[in-house]
Amino acid sequence: MSDSDAAANTATANRTQPPLESRRTPLRLDESALEAAKKSLEEGPVTPSYGPWRDDIVKLLNDALATELVCILRYKRHHFTATGLASPAIAEEFMVHAQEETQHADQIAQRIVQLGGEPDFSPDSLTRRSHADYDESSGLEAMLRANLVAERVAIEAYSQMIRLIDDKDSTTRRVLESILSQEQEHANELSDWLAK
Repeated sequence: MSDSDAAANTATANRTQPPLESRRTPLRLDESALEAAKKSLEEGPVTPSYGPWRDDIVKLLNDALATELVCILRYKRHHFTATGLASPAIAEEFMVHAQEETQHADQIAQRIVQLGGEPDFSPDSLTRRSHADYDESSGLEAMLRANLVAERVAIEAYSQMIRLIDDKDSTTRRVLESILSQEQEHANELSDWLAK
C-alpha cells in the first residue's frame, strides 16, 4: 500500500467515525448503588461498591498484619541482643523500626475492622501467615541482612497487594501505599548500615 493510499484510508476512517465528543461515555453515578448504600446500615462504611472483594482484601490485610507483627518481634529481639562497637546505634535503629512496624500493624488492624473483618492477632498462626521470617541471628551483620531481606519481602508483598486491590478499595490501597513508602525507607537505611 502506498503512502497516498494509507492517507486516503485514514481520511475515510476519520469521516466515518463519529466525533470524539459523541463517542465518550458520560460520567454518571450509579443511582441503584446509591440506593443500595441506604440499606444494610450494620455494614458501616462498607457499601455495595466493595463488591465481592471485601473478604479477599481482609485476608490480604490479615496476612500483612501477621507480617508486621513478626517484624516487630524480630526487630525487638535484635534491638535487645545486638552487641559490638556499632551496636548502640544499630540497636536504636532496630527499635525505631519496631515502633514504625507497630504503627503499620495498628493501621492494618484498624482498616480490617473498618471493612467489617476481625484482625487476626493469634500467635499460633503468625509465622505461618507472615510473608517475612522471624530471625534469631546474633551478629550485627546477620541481623542487618535478615531485616533487609524482610523489608524487601514486605516491599514486594505490599507492591503486589496494591496492584491486586487497585480500584477495588481505594482507602485500603492508600493505607498500603503509605506503609510501602516507609518499608522502602527502612530498606534504604538497612542497606546503608550494611555498606558501612
